[in-house]
Amino acid sequence: MLSVEDVHAGYGAIIALRGVSLHVNTGELVALVGANGAGKSTLMATIAGVLRPFRGQITFEGRSLLGLSPEEIVRQGIALVPEGRRIFPSLTVAENLRLGAATRRDPAGVQRDIEEMCTRFPILGKRFHQPGGTLSGGEQQQLAIARALMSRPRLLMMDEPSLGLSPILVDEVFAMITQLHASGVTVLLVEQNVERTLDIADRVYLLNTGRVECEGTPEQLRQQVDIVGAYLGDTQERS
Repeated sequence: MLSVEDVHAGYGAIIALRGVSLHVNTGELVALVGANGAGKSTLMATIAGVLRPFRGQITFEGRSLLGLSPEEIVRQGIALVPEGRRIFPSLTVAENLRLGAATRRDPAGVQRDIEEMCTRFPILGKRFHQPGGTLSGGEQQQLAIARALMSRPRLLMMDEPSLGLSPILVDEVFAMITQLHASGVTVLLVEQNVERTLDIADRVYLLNTGRVECEGTPEQLRQQVDIVGAYLGDTQERS
């Protein structure tokens, strides 16, 4: 479904990705883990078209994404739930959801999907006419996910969805991700909670200083890599 090959990217003179390659198959939940500054969010932004890579290739369902705007990439079937949620606080829940469908041209379908989001995330139905900024952190995360789903993506990318949430809300977020994956949504997940992520992922890529350090199933990574050390930025093979 998604293929990233030898991608180099960054911000001005700062190179954050140094030859990253990975793939996501249809129906998978693939996770990216690593220390802060490893390049995880940069990779998500590059796939989403927010950043242009210096080198490399990104294809989705056989079509190159290079040169496409973020809006065009959404139309191709990729949606990003950004780090920090980034909902529009002054707009209502309803208006935020409609913005998620801005690339669509089927008003009846959009309305049906709004109703489905309020069924899938009941709190959004209860807060439907409230400004997004009045929602709690967990409620805003649900809104951010629902807004992304409004574009009917075939690949949902999520960047640090549990960041800054209380343990109870973290449980809710991981339950949501598990349910979405079980419903058939393909997910590429960046997440700081490494152990919880390994519990739900099909495959995992460990990034370290802009490179893929290793890749495999969660069990393979647990056997081969010091996960705690990797998260703190000190990867070392187990003997």
